[in-house]
Amino acid sequence: MTSPFAAHHADLAGLAAANRRRTLAPRAGIDFASNDYLALAGSYALNEAMTQGLERGLPAGSGGSRLLRGNHEEHETLEAHAARHYGSEAALFFPTGFAANAALFATLPQRGDVIVHDELIHASAHDGMKLGRAERAAARHNDPQAVADTIAAWRRAGGTGTAWIAVESLYSMDGDRAPLADLAAVADRHDAVLIVDEAHATGVYGPAGQGLAHDLAPRENLITLHTCGKALGCEGALLCGPQIVRDFLINRGRPFIFSTAPSPLMAWLVRQALEIVANEPERAARLHRLVRHAEKRLAALGISASGSQIIPVVIGDNARTMHIAGALQAGGFDVRGIRPPTVAQGTARLRIAITLNVGTSEIDALTESLSAAMAAA
Repeated sequence: MTSPFAAHHADLAGLAAANRRRTLAPRAGIDFASNDYLALAGSYALNEAMTQGLERGLPAGSGGSRLLRGNHEEHETLEAHAARHYGSEAALFFPTGFAANAALFATLPQRGDVIVHDELIHASAHDGMKLGRAERAAARHNDPQAVADTIAAWRRAGGTGTAWIAVESLYSMDGDRAPLADLAAVADRHDAVLIVDEAHATGVYGPAGQGLAHDLAPRENLITLHTCGKALGCEGALLCGPQIVRDFLINRGRPFIFSTAPSPLMAWLVRQALEIVANEPERAARLHRLVRHAEKRLAALGISASGSQIIPVVIGDNARTMHIAGALQAGGFDVRGIRPPTVAQGTARLRIAITLNVGTSEIDALTESLSAAMAAA
């Protein structure tokens, strides 16, 4: 009998031949791979907050969707707090950033609209757009003029709906920042809505960790997404924007309507994380000092700074990338190789993330091992 999974076996074999097959492995080594930028995930502060939440009787599970019995006062308290914190009219809490992006792009842009997105935007945004009814077009990375030209061309071709501009404020694989002020000006000129995914900037940049788009808010044509599983050390995501965005997603957003609500205990923890980040700005300041130290050490190896805590070391070849990553892991450093399709063909890389889980001595040791591994590969 022919295996019903023959095509799947063949696909995985093809990935293996191209040095692109992925496997799961337990965490090991010094952390240069996580998004736990402020070292909150395993912190005493959040563990204490969890204990307090349990003592208050907060449930681990919600028991249903938000529109059934799953809506808990902690969800709504967090959303009100997040709206104030991020300077938006309203907020809506999702279990993951992927779910939030999928719901946003599948629901808000309508038939007859167009979504002009940065070519490097998150996979979750792409999946949401595929579920939606709007046209979509990619624009050159971090090029506001390309965005404006794409919208103008769409208008000339007969486009009459709303244009939506979708970008990340800080890109997850290159570590570079979007020109948000210029993109906001494009949105204003073209009566467009600007969607900014702040996943890797939330907690790290802006006053009280409000992100890189903080000085654009409040704006009627701005939506921001703040994930809670990176610098905030928790889980979930907060979608912030006008009240109509919250109301429409509650009524029309299938990923929201038909999903079990996030844990009320997690909603409490996210709110405490927001307070910690706001009240302890020295965490972000210390991280920025570590980033500058890492940039100086890596510059000696000819590795350019990205200007953020995400430092890509582009190798190019998949096999060589994984060989170098393996050598670093064997030396006790958790550095991961990133291959296509996560990044473009020919740009396989090491993604070095600087977090408060390390100090200057660990960074120095990593750069020495990286130099040796690259020379030997």
